[in-house]
Amino acid sequence: MSRRSGQPRSGCAINAAVEALGDHWSFLVLRDIIFGDRRYFRELLNGSIEGIASNILSDRLKRLVDAGILTKEQVARGQKARYSLTEAGIQTLPILFALGNWGLDWREGTPELRVRQELMRREGPEFIEELMDELRLRHLGAPSPERTGPGPLERLEAAYAQATGG
Repeated sequence: MSRRSGQPRSGCAINAAVEALGDHWSFLVLRDIIFGDRRYFRELLNGSIEGIASNILSDRLKRLVDAGILTKEQVARGQKARYSLTEAGIQTLPILFALGNWGLDWREGTPELRVRQELMRREGPEFIEELMDELRLRHLGAPSPERTGPGPLERLEAAYAQATGG
């Protein structure tokens, strides 16, 4: 939350969500954790295609932890702390999906960076649910879902690799 007291400025649910999620950097950090499986500060810093500054990244990670969207592993001094999504963090996926769909419809972009969103749109809500289950496995230690074939993150990575020739 943006206010020191932890209380939103009003009782409006949209306001409360916006205050908890923060600005565009927070959404991009969540994007990189969810879709890039970047769980460490350096991975998030070096993997940011938008070029997030280290002080901004540090602040957004702290805010997301304080808001209960991420957890930060407790480690000894000098060790790398790993960030994980909470259930509240996993529940941001439909928000990111909706934002991405809006971006596909109303903003320009490069084909290789749009391909994952296009795949998710094509696959629909079932894909989003399957991806949320995979995130629960990776971040919360939930049981592995039954599936045949590649999981949703593998399919997203394969689509990106094909689009970039990688």
